[in-house]
This record gives sequence, structure tokens and C-alpha cells, in this order.
Amino acid sequence: MNQRYLAFKEYVKGKKVDVIGMGVSNTPVVDLLLDMGAKVCARDVKKREEKAELASALEHKGVQVLFGEHYLENLDADLILKAPGIRFDRPELVQAVEKGAVLTSEMELFFALCPATILGVTGSDGKTTTTTLIYEMLKRKYGRAYVGGNIGQPLLPFVHEMTEKDFAVVELSSFQLHTMKRSPDVAVITNVSPNHLDWHTGMDEYIDAKKNLFRYQTAENRLVLNYENECTRAMAAEASAPVTFFSSKGIPQGAHAVYEKAGAIYLDQEKVMDTKTILIPGRHNVENYMAAIGAVQGLVDKETICEVAKTFPGVEHRIEFVREHKGVSYYNSSIDSSPTRTAAALHSFKQKVIVILGGYDKNIPFEPLADPVKECVKAAVLTGKTAGKIENALKDTGVPIYHASDLAHAVYTASDLAGEGDIVLLSPACASFDAFANFMERGNRFKELVKELS
Repeated sequence: MNQRYLAFKEYVKGKKVDVIGMGVSNTPVVDLLLDMGAKVCARDVKKREEKAELASALEHKGVQVLFGEHYLENLDADLILKAPGIRFDRPELVQAVEKGAVLTSEMELFFALCPATILGVTGSDGKTTTTTLIYEMLKRKYGRAYVGGNIGQPLLPFVHEMTEKDFAVVELSSFQLHTMKRSPDVAVITNVSPNHLDWHTGMDEYIDAKKNLFRYQTAENRLVLNYENECTRAMAAEASAPVTFFSSKGIPQGAHAVYEKAGAIYLDQEKVMDTKTILIPGRHNVENYMAAIGAVQGLVDKETICEVAKTFPGVEHRIEFVREHKGVSYYNSSIDSSPTRTAAALHSFKQKVIVILGGYDKNIPFEPLADPVKECVKAAVLTGKTAGKIENALKDTGVPIYHASDLAHAVYTASDLAGEGDIVLLSPACASFDAFANFMERGNRFKELVKELS
């Protein structure tokens, strides 16, 4: 049995624990804490009527429930687990810590208790696919691995069954990393570009949060960095762990690297596989494979890596083929919540596409979209809160621009514009929160609309 887990179980027994933010990562943790004998209070900013079923279920288990705008009042717990989207410097949390509370999160607690080898992935783009590739490679090689964090399920409820022989692959957002005081055994940063500037105080804080992924590493660990991204390349100078770069454009002489040359991926001087082996489309996915190969070096053989490349169909909502209708192919890439992600998606196709853009405003610039749109787009349909900003950024591209009142209107407009042989791509370059709970809900709605076309 995991000794760190047993020690924490003994520590938390009988203590008051406040769980703040009842979303995907925290809701399953409540059951774990109850099983450990903790006195749990669940808090959430949403009104009780918005989460009536959850609130009733929690109260039935003996959990105190505080929902609504005053959810942070009277914090007097021994331990507070906050959701990633809640800043640590909220006055109510600062005051609770000053009174003696321990402030942490599901992911920070997982890092503290996990006995397995942890491979952590972050980045502005590409982190979900890279995380999934690493997981698939390790699972295929060893038969068992865990994946979670910002992708899929929370991992804390599984920590009691993990051993030192296991692998846990964790996708980490800047929100989760913001207060992290531990780093994974293997850290991968795919790239860094402006993102989430509506939440962070600025770009400096955003970058600093990303650095927590490797800040606490030692010489026995490994750091994998994108050499072609100026921000991540510069991080090598701050690394305590050995650095592996990945690059599609060459690397400095003497650097330890995964790189592309003449249609193949190499690890130093050894060829790993041909890029044509990769089933999923797009230049950015070649880079995702290079990042994953850097992470699993020494753990997974190249034969296993090649098998994954040949068979892995991709992750839902990432350039996901939906349907061909009247000769038009429809693709769902709802995950594309930044201009850099959309640029990568646009370059995945060998022809110009009709793209649907727009959504929630994260206060990031859209000017970087201009060149990719000019090169790769035959028409753009704009919707959501950011439609005006995007139109302003694209005004000199010469690409025809159309406006739609909502996603359904955007799909119908794109369908009307498309002819046989065309591609319609949902790649919003924005978050979904102006109209949908998350990118998955937006992507699923897009797929429903496309399948209903007649």
C-alpha cells in the first residue's frame, strides 16, 4: 500500500476540509475525503438551483453545502482544496491561510501522494494530444498506465492503487501549475504563446506558472522543450534537469534532441520512424510526436512508438472528421481556443478551407491569424463575442468574411458557401464560454448540427 497515501489518510481523519469549486476535478475528491473520515464542506459559486441534483446528493452523504455568491464566506477549515480556476490570492483564501488553513488543490495533493513515475505536459497548444500519445505509448509497452489532470478524470482517487512501477501521465494547465510546488519526473512544454490573459495578471505570470512544471526538478529528471518556440527554448537556461529539445527545423550542434530530417524523426543519431507513419494529419502532430518521443526515451522502444503512430486515430475535437455531405467534408476542431492552435489546424489541410471562427474573449490578440487565414482560408464565418475583433484582424487578408448570430447559423452559412470538394472546419481560435460550458459541448453541438444537414 502507498505509504504516503496512508499517512495523509491518518492526517485528514476528523479534520474539516473545504472543497471549493464542484467541477470535474473536485467532485470525485469529495468521496475520497469522506472515505478517509474527513468532515467535508462543498462550496461553489453557482446557485444551488443550478446544481440542485449535486447539492442534494452531497447532503445525502453528510456533506455541508454552500452554493451561491457568498460561497467563500466563513472559511474555517483545516484543509482547503480549491479548483484550478480559483486564484490563490482571493482575499477570503488569503485570510483563511493566515488563520492556519492549508491551501492546496487536487493536482498538488496528487503530486505529493503519488508513488508512480509522473510525466507532466503543459503548453499553450498541443498538450492534450502529446499527453495522450505518451499515455498510449506507455500503456502499449507496459499494459497499464494512468492519464488525467486537465484531460479526462482526476487522478487523486486512484493514487491509493498506484505503485512505484506505474506511470501517471498528467496534462497540466497554467491554472493548475500556478501554485504548484512539485515538478514531475519528466516535464514536457510543447510551446508558450499568449493565452488565458483574462485570468492571469499578464504574460509574465502566465509564463511563470508554466515554469513550475520544471522549477522543482533535479538532475535525475528530464525536461523536454520545443526548440522552435522562443519562450520555451529560453527556459533551458533555467533547467536543473537534462534538457531534450524537439525541432522540425534543426537544432544546435551537440544538443540532445528529437528532430525531423528528410521525412523521418530522429532521436539524436537514431531514426525512430518515418513521418508518413503517423495516422493523424497535420504538421503540428509531427511536433506532438517528437515531444512524446522525447518524453518516453529510455522507457519505450521505437517499435512500440511506430505501432502507436500507425493506429492512433487522434483525440476527439481535434481536427476530428465528422461527415461528408454533398461532397463537402466537415471537421470539428473545437479544442482550438487560441490563434496559434487555429493556425496549426489550418495548415493541416492541403487545400483552402471554409473556417468558422469566434467565441469567448480571453483578451489575446488575433493579428497572428491574418497570415494563416490569407494562406489557408477561402472564406471565414465569424460568430461569438470576438467576431468584431477577428474581423478587424483579418480585414487586409482579402478573404471573404461572413457573420453568423450563433453556431447553428455559422454551420448553415458555411454549408451554403461550400461546394463539392470543399472542407468546412470549426476552429474557433477562442474559448467557448460566451455560449457553451466548454469546448467539448461546443464541439458536440457542431457535430449534431453537421449530422442534421440535409
